[in-house]
Amino acid sequence: MRFARLGNVGTEIPVVIDGDRSLDLRSITADIDGAFLSGDGVERARAAVAAGELPEVADAAALRTGAPIARPSAVYCVGMNYAAHAAESGSEPPKQIVMFMKAPNTIVGPYDDVAIPRGSEKTDWEVELGIVIGRRASYLDSPAEARAHIAGFVMANDLSERDWQIAVSGGQWSKGKSAPGFCPTGPWLATDDELNADDVRLRSFVNGEARQDSRTADLIFDIDTIVWTLSQYLVLEPGDLVLTGTPEGVALSGRFPYLSAGDVVELDIEGLGAQRQQYISA
Repeated sequence: MRFARLGNVGTEIPVVIDGDRSLDLRSITADIDGAFLSGDGVERARAAVAAGELPEVADAAALRTGAPIARPSAVYCVGMNYAAHAAESGSEPPKQIVMFMKAPNTIVGPYDDVAIPRGSEKTDWEVELGIVIGRRASYLDSPAEARAHIAGFVMANDLSERDWQIAVSGGQWSKGKSAPGFCPTGPWLATDDELNADDVRLRSFVNGEARQDSRTADLIFDIDTIVWTLSQYLVLEPGDLVLTGTPEGVALSGRFPYLSAGDVVELDIEGLGAQRQQYISA
């Protein structure tokens, strides 16, 4: 199934996407959140679609597309998880998972404008597969248990201010990761049966020019290993977002200019749709 949220910021309508229709889920849930994902919400939505019980949202195409999940309790990120990206960053592929965090309030819609932060000279793009947690995960015994704790997958742009991340970070990446709007997410959340998330193509473009082009099969630490490993150090709650890393082709490589006002970034991942953001001055 594919779930989305439509409407103005703070008043988004939860919907299930059925072909070219957006069906209103408010009779089942107030939002696409941890409670919906960890309970019987997905099954109830599936049954309601099959029974024809959900009304179509009028003028859905005219509504803003919000992030497909309500604000999670945490956004965890895995760094340097593609060997070629580690190399372009000047690092060896990590032997242990590199984890950092983004502020949950960075999550915005996939087509929302993004402001270049004040004083930023090195705002960078990063297309990433995102894991949405569906069941509380703590001290999982093995990676084989991970998939049962995943509600589905989303696309995200893990935007970064590289000077803040590296030069003035104090050793912690999150300063360069948590500016307003630095996590465009969506357009939809797809359940595991909608795609083979272990091997999908992901790409990014800046002003129509290709930047990143890879597959999630090239992840150093795969989806199940990421969830299992994180569960040994922290508790993953339903609705939490885990970003899995970005492939090569970012501005940090030195091959491309950083973003500036007026630029347009487009992203796509097989099975998870496409994003487009216009970058503006703060």
